[in-house]
Amino acid sequence: MPANLTPDYLAAEARFREAVTTEDKLAALDEMYATIPKHKGTEKLRADIKRRVSKLREKDKQSSKKSKRFDEFHVEKQGAGQVVLLGPPNSGRSMLVSRLTSAEPEIADYPYTTQAPMPGMMEFENVTIQLVDTPPMFGEHTEGGVISLARNADAVALVLDASDNALLDQIEEIREETAKSRMVLAGGRMLGGDSLLGGDFRIATQHAPGAVLKPAFIVANKIDLPGAADNLAVLDEFYSGEFDIYRISALTGDGLEDLRRGIFESLGIIRVYTKVPGKPPDLTQPFTLKKGSTLMDFAATVHKDFVSRLRFARAWGKHHLDGAQIGRDHVLEDGDVVELHE
Repeated sequence: MPANLTPDYLAAEARFREAVTTEDKLAALDEMYATIPKHKGTEKLRADIKRRVSKLREKDKQSSKKSKRFDEFHVEKQGAGQVVLLGPPNSGRSMLVSRLTSAEPEIADYPYTTQAPMPGMMEFENVTIQLVDTPPMFGEHTEGGVISLARNADAVALVLDASDNALLDQIEEIREETAKSRMVLAGGRMLGGDSLLGGDFRIATQHAPGAVLKPAFIVANKIDLPGAADNLAVLDEFYSGEFDIYRISALTGDGLEDLRRGIFESLGIIRVYTKVPGKPPDLTQPFTLKKGSTLMDFAATVHKDFVSRLRFARAWGKHHLDGAQIGRDHVLEDGDVVELHE
C-alpha cells in the first residue's frame, strides 16, 4: 500500500534532515508523526519515527546528565486540589491552561511545545484549583515524570483534539501507559456508582494489585474545527457511560464555564463556612473537605483543639433547618455554614 505522504510531512522530514540540535530534531520528528497519514501503508514509518524519538531522548539524557530530572516533574500542590492535564501532542492543553488561569505556558501550532510541567491557579467561585500542563504523552516514549505527576494528583483531565479521528485510540493509549504504573483512570460516573465493583475496573485491579483509582474526566477540545461533531458522537457512544465529557474550544471559549465547575466536581470536595456566634458567617474563605466528611472532620480542620473541646454545633444550609444543632457524626454538604461551640 502506498504511503501517500503529505506535503506537511515532507516539509517536516526536510527540517529533520537539516536540524542540528536534539531539540530541533525532536520537534521535527513530532511534527512528522502528527502529519503522517494513519493507515496500513505507513505503519513501518510511524514505528521508525517512534524509535528515532526514543533514541534521541535517551541520547539527550545521557549527554546532559540531568541527575535531578525527576525534580522537574515535582509540582507542589496548592489551592483546593491539583488536576493534571494529560493528552497527546497538539491537543491544546497549554492554551486551555492559559485560558483558565493566569499562567503563561508557551503556545504554538506544532507539537512538543511543552517540555516541563507548567502549573497555574484556576479560580472557581471562592476557591482556587491548581491545573498542571504537562509534556505530551507519546505512547511508550512518554516521560516517566508525567505519569508520576498524574499519580500524585487529585484528579486527571484527558485533553483531546475533538477533530482528530484517532482520539479513541489516544484514550486507550493513555490508559495503557498509566496502567503500567498501577494507576487506573476511573471516570466519575464509575466512581459514583456500583458499577465500580464490576467490569473493566475489577479486571484492571485484579491484574494490578495495589492499583490506584484516579478520578478522571475527558475534555474534548477544538470543537470548533471540522470533523469534531462526528468524532464527538463516537466518543459519546464509547465513553459517556464511564467518563464525564466536557466539550470545549479553548480558542473561542465555548464550554469553559461548564468545565470550571466540572474540574471542581472532579475533586470530590465540599466547601464549609464558619460562623462565630452572634456574627454573620464568613462566606469568603471556605474550608475544603472531602465529600462524606463529618462535623468532627470539620472541627479538626478548623483547629485540633476543637476535637476534644467541642460541646455542640449549629448548622445552616440547604439540608438543615437554620441554626439546627447537629451531631458529631453528621455528614456535611457543600455550602454548609457551621457554628462551633466549645
